[in-house]
Amino acid sequence: MNLKRRLLSLLSIAALLVCLLAGCTKNNAAKTPVSQKTGEKPLTKITLNEVAHSIFYAPMYAAIENGYFEQEGIDLELVTGFGADKVMSAVLSGEADIGFMGPETTVYTYNEGASDAVVNFAQLTQRAGNFIVARKQTDTFQLSDLKGAEVLGGRAGGMPEMVFEYVLKKNGIQPSEVNIDQSIDFGSTAAAFAGGKGSYTVEFEPSATALEQEGEGFVVSSVGVESGYVPYTAFSAKKSYLDEHKDLIQAFTNALQKGMDYVASHSSEEIAKTIQPQFSETDLETLTVITERYHAQDTWKDDLVFSEESYELLLQILEDADVITKRPAYDTLVTTVFAEKAS
Repeated sequence: MNLKRRLLSLLSIAALLVCLLAGCTKNNAAKTPVSQKTGEKPLTKITLNEVAHSIFYAPMYAAIENGYFEQEGIDLELVTGFGADKVMSAVLSGEADIGFMGPETTVYTYNEGASDAVVNFAQLTQRAGNFIVARKQTDTFQLSDLKGAEVLGGRAGGMPEMVFEYVLKKNGIQPSEVNIDQSIDFGSTAAAFAGGKGSYTVEFEPSATALEQEGEGFVVSSVGVESGYVPYTAFSAKKSYLDEHKDLIQAFTNALQKGMDYVASHSSEEIAKTIQPQFSETDLETLTVITERYHAQDTWKDDLVFSEESYELLLQILEDADVITKRPAYDTLVTTVFAEKAS
């Protein structure tokens, strides 16, 4: 199978990488019939809209596949939004009860004057999930090698690109010193790189591993490792929904914490086997390799608490990227009540 065909097959499992191929779809693997009961109590339906369907979010899928949501009395309907803007729109309109996306979107929405703030109540990932891929394998790569080079980057104002630029600045490199190409849709950068464009590309999985497997590229650095801990993705809901459904949000958070505990106490192979039904088009060996890559770099938090320190770092990244001029208060856009009780 040639690389482009392999990429198209692999990209179909990760929403960040298929946004040109499909609109919002419902993930049937995440559904539990409303009529199913836990003991004598009927399950309560919750619609969760995720920004992407990615191995990067393994703890959530472990919670789904291990039945933790049903144990908490929840019938979970999982919808993939293919973009933080679409997830936020679904939450604001009431189409989704809970959104899973980069928390920067809640800052943008609040600063734009949303009357019912969308509040983050649980943080899942604590590192960036993308990797720097070079054309040649090397053990001597340094970020300074990017100076003057053409790098296929991410969308301006998106978390992947902003964290990449944050990493450059952290290492004394101005983004202007790097020729960052932001003209290619993120779902197409791997194919463009395989076609000869760019000296480096910044890729999420499974594209990074696919490029390596075909000998077209080699992971030389992890943006997540270089950035340190950043609040990359979180679960959020309108304040009014949180106030009106406290018990339900607590049950949802409890199920997520069980998923966090599971990935913290199991091997990458065990995690891969558990979540494989969510990624049926990816073979177990590849799924294990990708899971290990995320597992090894401490991608997932031990708990779901979104700390004030993490929030302030998020705002600093947004300010450095010149996408905000106002800093909403931590208590306005974050609550830790549910996560602390679930821990």
